[in-house]
Amino acid sequence: MSIELRGHNFDCVTTWGLFHPKGVDAGTRLLLDLIDVSADADCLDLGCGWGPIGLCLTRLAPQGQVHLVDKDFVAIEFANHNLTANGCDNGQAYLSNGLHHVAETTRFDVIVSNIPAKVGGELLQYWMTETHKRLRPGGRLWVVTVAGLKDYIKRVFREEFGNYRKVKQNRTHIVAVAERMANPS
Repeated sequence: MSIELRGHNFDCVTTWGLFHPKGVDAGTRLLLDLIDVSADADCLDLGCGWGPIGLCLTRLAPQGQVHLVDKDFVAIEFANHNLTANGCDNGQAYLSNGLHHVAETTRFDVIVSNIPAKVGGELLQYWMTETHKRLRPGGRLWVVTVAGLKDYIKRVFREEFGNYRKVKQNRTHIVAVAERMANPS
């Protein structure tokens, strides 16, 4: 399938069992239309699926490195295929349950995730704690989720990051961002 993301064209393959098998879902598209990434940002696509967010990040941050992680080996196979097929040399996809297999010393300027509606409170809290640790000071966590989770996301972001900004909400989805504040001197 051919897709266009932020003015960049990609030829991709996907399969049943991966989110979203028919193309880019509305939440991911909304997130990608709003995200702000510098050209040299090091990025992480958390729960990459077949890779639309990570693919787009490789073009938005061509001088940075983009990591795509997922706990599903089929997702990683398709994400790596799509990275290679589209010449995204600054991206790599690999298996990781959350950030468990991301090198402990690796830090990011931007972490992005389309959070599943049924992620569960314990897993979401773990992701927030780990993403906060892995962001550089001034780094941002961008998420999209179903609108019904907006109050929960707001609370968890404020607890873990000390801040929260709703970027946009429509009838079905919300895009939010939190920033890791610089360490106090």
